Amino acid sequence: MKLVFFDIECAGVHKTYAKICVFGYVVCDEKFNILEKEDILINPKGRFELTDRKGEKGLVLPYSYEDFKRQPPFPQVYKRIKALLEDKDSYILGHAVLNDVKYLNLETRRFRLPSFNFSFSDSQLLFMTHIDDFSRQFGLEHIANTLGVEFTPHRAVDDAYATMKIIEAMCAARNCTFPELIAKLNVAPGKIVNYQISRPQSKGFKRFNAQKKAAKVERSQKRIKFFNNLSKKRVNRSGGVLKGKTITFSRAIEDDIEISIPLVDKIYAAGGRYSQKLDSCTLYVSAEDDTTTRTQAAAGRALPHMTVDELLELINA
Repeated sequence: MKLVFFDIECAGVHKTYAKICVFGYVVCDEKFNILEKEDILINPKGRFELTDRKGEKGLVLPYSYEDFKRQPPFPQVYKRIKALLEDKDSYILGHAVLNDVKYLNLETRRFRLPSFNFSFSDSQLLFMTHIDDFSRQFGLEHIANTLGVEFTPHRAVDDAYATMKIIEAMCAARNCTFPELIAKLNVAPGKIVNYQISRPQSKGFKRFNAQKKAAKVERSQKRIKFFNNLSKKRVNRSGGVLKGKTITFSRAIEDDIEISIPLVDKIYAAGGRYSQKLDSCTLYVSAEDDTTTRTQAAAGRALPHMTVDELLELINA
């Protein structure tokens, strides 16, 4: 079995096109001995759009624009790339590879070419599964630094090479071959066929997503309970220490209904009221170390601030 690692750079990406200008790849054997390594330069047949709408965050390619104009367009290299990726004796990998597969899909549609048909795995997903952390996406450079892999980013062939070294490093860390790594991490490849794409998956990632979904449902149910309770509240007209004050909690306190619901009861009993809107707020309540968006917004408005314990002390005084 051969391993094929690839990376793509585009002159511009849109929902209807991805102007591929570089297809970089590395082919190696199961012991990570390199058999082929190349950047295939492609004429994107369109202008380069390497910045955002503000003209910022530009991608700097390690070739001049004139280099690309002298190259063949995608239809002329399509068969070569297709043969490389659809080789039945090869296992295809990339980093955050779903994007690159989508680029290939867009270009085949753009030039009315037959769909690619191959399976692929993602070194990003493999690494996340390897360390059992799915809380965020890990960039190629971050993983390379973590595993001690040196490379120059944004040159497609070097990104493909770094992806190979990352897989090699994980195999070394687990003292296994590549097929054994796939089996140990319980990873299933993605696939592209008839212009339809399915993403790579792992049991660990599926479990994380299930837990994330369950936590979201639980938070939603707690918020419904919190606001159902709040809707029944009426200001104590006889007044109290919070008369004329409108309290707002941080999201963390709101979501902890074991604390927030009894505390709202006390606020209304003391003559105050509760509002989510900072425009109405006269006293903001959060933990001292809370740095979430709502708390930062409250700090920006210079709203008086208390912790839960300080508010309870004021109410019970």
